Amino acid sequence: MLFTTATFSFLYLPIVLIGFFALGRHTPALAALWLFIASVFFYGYWMPEFTLLLLGSIGVNFFTGQRIATRQGPARSTWLVVGIVLNLATLAYFKYANFFIDNLEALLGADFQVARIILPIGISFYTFTQIAYLVDTWQGKVREARPVHYGLFVTFFPHLIAGPVLHHAQMMPQFTNPAVYRFNAAHCTAGLAIFCIGLFKKIVLADGIAPYADAVFAPVDAGAHPDMVEAWIGALAYTFQLYFDFSGYSDMAIGLSWMFNIRLPFNFDSPYKALNISDFWRRWHISLSTFLRDYLYVPLGGNRKGRVRRYLNLGVTMVLGGLWHGASWSFVLWGAMHGVYLMLNHAFRALTEKLGWRAALDASVAFRLLAWLLTFLSVVAAWVLFRAETLQGASRMLQSMAGWIPQGTDPGLLWWNAGLQPWVAIGWCAVLGAAAVFLSNSNQIGERLLVSMQARPTWRAPLAGAALASAVALIVVNTTRSSSSAFIYFNF
Repeated sequence: MLFTTATFSFLYLPIVLIGFFALGRHTPALAALWLFIASVFFYGYWMPEFTLLLLGSIGVNFFTGQRIATRQGPARSTWLVVGIVLNLATLAYFKYANFFIDNLEALLGADFQVARIILPIGISFYTFTQIAYLVDTWQGKVREARPVHYGLFVTFFPHLIAGPVLHHAQMMPQFTNPAVYRFNAAHCTAGLAIFCIGLFKKIVLADGIAPYADAVFAPVDAGAHPDMVEAWIGALAYTFQLYFDFSGYSDMAIGLSWMFNIRLPFNFDSPYKALNISDFWRRWHISLSTFLRDYLYVPLGGNRKGRVRRYLNLGVTMVLGGLWHGASWSFVLWGAMHGVYLMLNHAFRALTEKLGWRAALDASVAFRLLAWLLTFLSVVAAWVLFRAETLQGASRMLQSMAGWIPQGTDPGLLWWNAGLQPWVAIGWCAVLGAAAVFLSNSNQIGERLLVSMQARPTWRAPLAGAALASAVALIVVNTTRSSSSAFIYFNF
């Protein structure tokens, strides 16, 4: 069930909202149970065959968390290791077994005739969420004794499929707060508005520019060689498609949560405004970046054990972060590429601080502009590996972007074959680039809206009406299309 469908917006969501607040007025525990059941149904509507896997994962991790919380000494660590190993083993089987078998077949020149393993949707997100819970329990930061609240923490439907990756401490105080179970017009109105912004990002912006990325990457993966203009337009188109698709999902998830008086952490903070690659990762997929920092980079030693160890830790963290996104060498190399970017960024910063140039560079408008451009172009180049289906396709794209075009390449052939106009693609890229760099992000808009709705109750009805009308129009447009696309991060 996609957020962008009429079934979700006009049937599922109203029923769940009404049931939640009707039960919450008198019995918050029943309202929490209702929302948990509704969230499991939401998942089962997508993949009923994996609903038991989700529930089993919740049960095993809740049980393990209880054992960690009630044990002392080495037994606590033993249960933590058991829990993490079980989670990672399950994730590895479903997500990486095909990758392992494919590489083993290629190495041995064999064909094992093994059935392909289907990837359960959302498994990467709910696995990481529960690993974080186990580690936090082991560290004494949290303890959860209510199975329904724990189940709701994992399955809460706005975040279940594609994040953000949640921490137990972020959610539990909200589920135990009686005010959450009382309808709040300001929260609901602001949430509806943010949901519509995300809907617009997905249906109009991301899906609008997607054909210009697909028209380049699909034939390139099949063996074609783009010219330089096609390669750059394709790479830029995907750069903006991915951002508006994923941030659109995050906006919708946050908006939906606000309707239930629940605050999810923001997941994006205008990443294409970043002035260096470290800044980019503080702004892009914030919940995953935070998870990788807190549960991988810091335990590896972080920056506490010297410069060489710091760079090694960065490299390992980013390679594993790339592998988390998907089981292919393209994702591994994408992660490694960002690891190298981070190493170079830290080395350059250390050098400029040692030479006493840092303050002058930070104050220089020209340097800041150059830093932004270099960061953005580096990210665009890395997205080629993220999008390409094959390493050969990624190589052809990057070669063309660098100006290395084989003789005999027919300029504009890919656009001509797809029936698309390059000038339209350039216009799309210019408009979306300007929006990503110069406009306020959804976090800022949402917070201002929430303050306004709380301070000016008379604004709620007009805004709610406008947002509802916009949602109806966007969903009608999406429904009447020949096909509707799922969110890109559903694949991870």
